[in-house]
Amino acid sequence: MPGPLHGYRIVDLSQIVSGPMATMLLSDQGADVVKVEPVDGQDVLRRPTFARGGFSAFFLNNNRGKRSLAVDLHRAEGRQVILDLVATADVFVQNFRPGVCERMGIGYEDLRAVNPDLVYVSISGFGPTGPYADRPILDPVIQGLTGMVAYQVNPDIPFPDLVRNIVSDKSTALTVAQAVTVALLARERGAGGQHVEIPMLDATLFFFWSDAMVDLTMVGDGVTPGLTLAEVYRLTECLDGKIIYFAASTAHIHGVSRAVGHPEWCEDPRYDLDGFAEDPQNLLDYGQMTAEAFASMSVADALAGLLEGDVPSGPILEREEVLADPQVVHNESIVTWEHPEAGTVRQARPAARFSETPVEMRLRASSKGQDSDEILTGIGRTDEEIRALRAGGIVV
Repeated sequence: MPGPLHGYRIVDLSQIVSGPMATMLLSDQGADVVKVEPVDGQDVLRRPTFARGGFSAFFLNNNRGKRSLAVDLHRAEGRQVILDLVATADVFVQNFRPGVCERMGIGYEDLRAVNPDLVYVSISGFGPTGPYADRPILDPVIQGLTGMVAYQVNPDIPFPDLVRNIVSDKSTALTVAQAVTVALLARERGAGGQHVEIPMLDATLFFFWSDAMVDLTMVGDGVTPGLTLAEVYRLTECLDGKIIYFAASTAHIHGVSRAVGHPEWCEDPRYDLDGFAEDPQNLLDYGQMTAEAFASMSVADALAGLLEGDVPSGPILEREEVLADPQVVHNESIVTWEHPEAGTVRQARPAARFSETPVEMRLRASSKGQDSDEILTGIGRTDEEIRALRAGGIVV
């Protein structure tokens, strides 16, 4: 059975991750995604880092399941190919700096003229206007501007640091995918096509805000004090390694007390949520007491006690260990497949499971322009016209 987005076509003119990851997810959910690539040069993610057979891992992890059309958008004939393709599409996604697509003749108004029902998505670093609108942008810069880097501090090692994955790009990608489906739903309900603008700055700040800005949410006086998660989060040292646990309720706190062999702490009103709220020193004292207790326990014994007490906890797995984790294996969270040029490829499965329209990962990835003939034929170009476009360097 086809996925929930079967029958929708997306023209993807985006690069790096914020757009491509979003459209790959939508492809897995059933959409036909056409990735538009330049005739000269190549998508940045095609660079040969962690690569084999002409395909990089970064490219595969963000562009699997798409068809590739290579076309020269700087020439009128190339732009006409895009206009004709967009006339058959439901969604257009681009992440150029503001104004670039308009200068190329493929801005929102240009494409709306050929397809009024088009959902046109513009991803930018900062938005279409404002003091930073024309600046170049990549993920770590957004991390810095949203307070994420300053917040990413272990109190025991008080130096700010980056989140060591592209959290801004990926949170933007998820925002894009959600916005596309909502815009398509609105269109089905009679709203027609529309322009959806998604600044990475706003997407990341929204993603970051719910927990990281709790101390800045309430404005004015009379706000009760507390500790942020950044202040509370710690790795726990055991005799032979580290573990992670988090006690978010009095029941969890009592479970920790029993796990470290001190059930009598459960009777002490200082060592529960109310006691921690009444006097933050109680929390600090309890943290010191439990740290000393865990330091005398093995990882295995500590985790066994925490799980027996129903306390959220777990080991710190190396990335290679994740692949063999029993729950990851049970969920079939990772899929291994064969690519004709890249060889054996391992990737994560999209998380959403649909009971009536099951998602099937599209286990393919195209070289640049691999599907150009098929796509051009689909928009009415004859074999002779396609040969002419190739001869003129308009398509590859």
